[in-house]
Amino acid sequence: MLLGAEEGIEVVGEASDGAEGTALAVRTAPDVVLLDVRMPKQSGIEACVAIKASSPTTKIVMLTVSDEEADLYEAVKNGASGYLLKDSSIEEVAQGIRVVAEGQSLISPSMAAKLIDEFKTMSKPDRAQGTALRLTERELDVLRLVAKGLSNRDVAHRLAISENTVKNHVRNMLEKLQLHSRMEAVMYAVREKLVELE
Repeated sequence: MLLGAEEGIEVVGEASDGAEGTALAVRTAPDVVLLDVRMPKQSGIEACVAIKASSPTTKIVMLTVSDEEADLYEAVKNGASGYLLKDSSIEEVAQGIRVVAEGQSLISPSMAAKLIDEFKTMSKPDRAQGTALRLTERELDVLRLVAKGLSNRDVAHRLAISENTVKNHVRNMLEKLQLHSRMEAVMYAVREKLVELE
């Protein structure tokens, strides 16, 4: 009800559990889905996986009471573009939806440090060696700046290219690396030591 009153946001459906939410998202293909990590019948993570499989362009924001690193990591790994705690204000949630709809990633400030800690302790997966070599120098430049938290506009300004060019580089990069979101790209960049987090 509160979100429906926000400018630029149209609520196209509401569900009472994960399974119903997944079916509704598949049917309506919304721009953004707001999910709880803990839901009956199907968890938010399971719903996230199912929704991304059937509607890859739908962005997902996890809204939850859980500030556990494992939940955050699982949400990001499975394609969530945002992660907000339930104590966020309605204005923060609405702004989060707008940001994610524009293709950016979003994590509440209280979770950012935990995510960085998770990046630092991640073990290297069995990904083929030299994957980064498939990226062009410019794509690597974009990846490094995205990993530092810069928006597409800021990346464009820093590299003296258009915002559309940045979007194309991000899309190509995600496709080449077989990743689902900018946040996953950041995790990849840290793991592959393409960027250093202080």
